[in-house]
Amino acid sequence: MSGLGVDYPFVLLFLVLALAPFARSALRPSSISSLTAAPPDLLSRVLDSGLTTCGVIAIAASLLGASRPFLAGAEIERIGEGAQIAILIDRSGSMNETFAGKTPAGGEESKTAASKTILRRFVDDRHHDIIGVAAFSTQPMLVTPLSDHLAATKAAIDAIDRPGLDYTNIGRGLAMALAMVKAGEADRSRAVLLVSDGAGVIDPKLQDDLRADLAKMNVNLYWLFLRTAGSPSIYDRPEGDDTPQAAPERHLDLFFKSLNTPYRAFEAESPEATQEALRQIDRLERRPVRYFEKEPRTEMSAAFILLGLFAACLLLAAKFAEIRLVPGKAKP
Repeated sequence: MSGLGVDYPFVLLFLVLALAPFARSALRPSSISSLTAAPPDLLSRVLDSGLTTCGVIAIAASLLGASRPFLAGAEIERIGEGAQIAILIDRSGSMNETFAGKTPAGGEESKTAASKTILRRFVDDRHHDIIGVAAFSTQPMLVTPLSDHLAATKAAIDAIDRPGLDYTNIGRGLAMALAMVKAGEADRSRAVLLVSDGAGVIDPKLQDDLRADLAKMNVNLYWLFLRTAGSPSIYDRPEGDDTPQAAPERHLDLFFKSLNTPYRAFEAESPEATQEALRQIDRLERRPVRYFEKEPRTEMSAAFILLGLFAACLLLAAKFAEIRLVPGKAKP
């Protein structure tokens, strides 16, 4: 709800000075033997009252302008489309390679660089989302908490191209991402977006903790798997031992599928496929969301200063229009 406020309230203490024109006129006094000697003059009385009022307005408006008054902006409830999204980005050493599994050379992009560009576009299209960013390699790291400040989110995405380590502690990263959305607004659609080119073995105890957390939350889980050319798909069953150590990506996918939460995986083997996968996620997370848009406050100092200046100009004009009366000297 909008309201009137001031930045410098102490200035209002001097508003009592606005009563000064009632005590003394700004015009030059004239010696007249008796007011009854002059006939009643309605115009003179109106002018006298008008000039006194101008004096009050000039002082009061100037002081009000100096106090920096403003009309607070109202909060308007709107209905848009959006979600609460925690983006979890793999910062292991393999993300510094291209989709072909090589060190970038010439005009080639690493998986990290391609992800950074595409994720920025994804954020640009999500005007009413609350987005946070976390990264993980050996340990998880909170880059920026959930926020609707999309400029800060994009700056966090820009920072993901710092060199990472080889180990992929994906379990701890997921725990951090879930903690981020758990602390957010309950009435928003929630999602965790995992961007990774591989997986590690999640400790069974941590698996139980993640399963328990997800059972209490309404969270959509997405895995954007940046698959290196020639590497196994998450859907390929290995010829030998089918264990988490032998096929960590496949078993991470099986673990996600076993959870009581909506889950989708997207395999991308190129920047184009990565962008298309994010387009699909963007379409899936377009749900109605209530949000409040605050209008900027309206500054009123200039209006009061102009009003005071106008009243002062009228007083100045009246001062220049004064005629000096000399006793005993008649006007020719």
